[in-house]
Amino acid sequence: MSEVQDLATLIRAGTPLVMLETAEEERAIEAFRHVVGQVWRPLYRWSITDGLKRLDLDAEAPEGMPIAPDATQTLLAIKQETQRGVYLLCDFHPYLRYAMTLRLVREIVQRQGSQAHTLVLIAPKIELPPELAGDAVRFSLALPGEPQLTKLVRDEAFVYSREHGGRRVEIDPAALKAIVRNLMGLSLGDARRIARQLIFRDGAIGASDLPELAKLKFELLNREGLLHFEYDTAQFADVAGLARLKAWVAQRRAVFNGETAVAGLDPPKGVLLLGVQGCGKSLASKAIAGGFGVPLVRLDFGSMYDKYHGETERRLRESLRNAEALAPCVLWIDEIEKGLATSGSDDGVSKRVLGYLLTWMAERKAKVFLVATANAVKELPAELLRKGRFDEIWFVDLPGPAVRAEIFRLHCQRRRIDWEGYELAALAEASEGFSGAEIEQAIVAALYAAHAEGTPIAQRHIEAELRGTRPLSVLMAEQVSALRAWASTRTVPAD
Repeated sequence: MSEVQDLATLIRAGTPLVMLETAEEERAIEAFRHVVGQVWRPLYRWSITDGLKRLDLDAEAPEGMPIAPDATQTLLAIKQETQRGVYLLCDFHPYLRYAMTLRLVREIVQRQGSQAHTLVLIAPKIELPPELAGDAVRFSLALPGEPQLTKLVRDEAFVYSREHGGRRVEIDPAALKAIVRNLMGLSLGDARRIARQLIFRDGAIGASDLPELAKLKFELLNREGLLHFEYDTAQFADVAGLARLKAWVAQRRAVFNGETAVAGLDPPKGVLLLGVQGCGKSLASKAIAGGFGVPLVRLDFGSMYDKYHGETERRLRESLRNAEALAPCVLWIDEIEKGLATSGSDDGVSKRVLGYLLTWMAERKAKVFLVATANAVKELPAELLRKGRFDEIWFVDLPGPAVRAEIFRLHCQRRRIDWEGYELAALAEASEGFSGAEIEQAIVAALYAAHAEGTPIAQRHIEAELRGTRPLSVLMAEQVSALRAWASTRTVPAD
């Protein structure tokens, strides 16, 4: 059933109060113009700036009905009007805080001395008082589909051509298809603004527009700042080790991206990365996004919690909804155990957050691959670790000798250190028990030491720093050993 038919059904059914939350006011009004052509009722629009105006005819409001934008007088006139009508009240909800206005709306809605009018509240966000909540029906405008979005992009290309003396916009068909796919989930107005920026940037539609589109879409959706976006994700070449994890992602890339479809094969949903601190879980999360060839979106659990009742859950719902709108993407929740601690001191907020997250993990349809990282596995709730929540639980262990040698090479190369004369095997042996982060810091400290001496960095500087460092595997030997022992029979080694 179409959008117009759904609205017409609501009006024919005598629905007294409709809530329509949308920023596309003109589109909503246009939909009701089509509706009244089916239900044959007068259509009015009210705003604080224009007062009450009739829309279905080129006529003013009926005699005795106020044109002035006084909310109370307008409601009195609506109540007294003998012909049933549809009244679009734009940004009207703030006036419901006043007793007189609220009472008049209730009397119209409950047909107390009033005809069976339909009041429609239109605004980007509407908060109804409890007195009206039971009488209201929520309605949402349908999001545009692929044909509408394709036409929209081509229309914007025509506008560009017209404004630039007939200059033709070069359109790459494959890029156009990808852009339209990425605009899915946005309203027509938001999609039009993004398409216009892409076209007016260089007068063309091509593959180079995709990164810019992802950034524009993220900036549009992330109004509360709880998500952090990264399009240029690390490639697996930037990660030493993790051979099994790399192969696992490579096997699933084509299915996740929709390049191939296999009957009975569901797209991958997510992984949990456990491991020793500093061993590369965060970098592995970025590399998974790079392996799939999609943007990375990080959810900041710490800033999501709010002291006001219900706000934390609302923020989580909004963040996950925005992540779905950015699909295909990788959603990374770092140190997930810190946001799901089930202590009794938070009035059950953590349990409600966990419940909603588990429901979303089970029911989501969008191509959002979840990567959760954790250090303290014993703090994770059992419900999260149940088989089927994640496709796999990986353990990122301390790097072995070959991986440590590769880490030395990568960090030296990244800092433009001539490592060709270094004995990487000797450095790997000297760094037994070191994590990747600790190896990196040893190289940084060696650079400072060489700079203080006024000499180029040499292998001896790095070896000296390694000898003077006590890695986490020594400082927290009991905890690290317990974690590795727990993971040895319960998880899959990432390397």
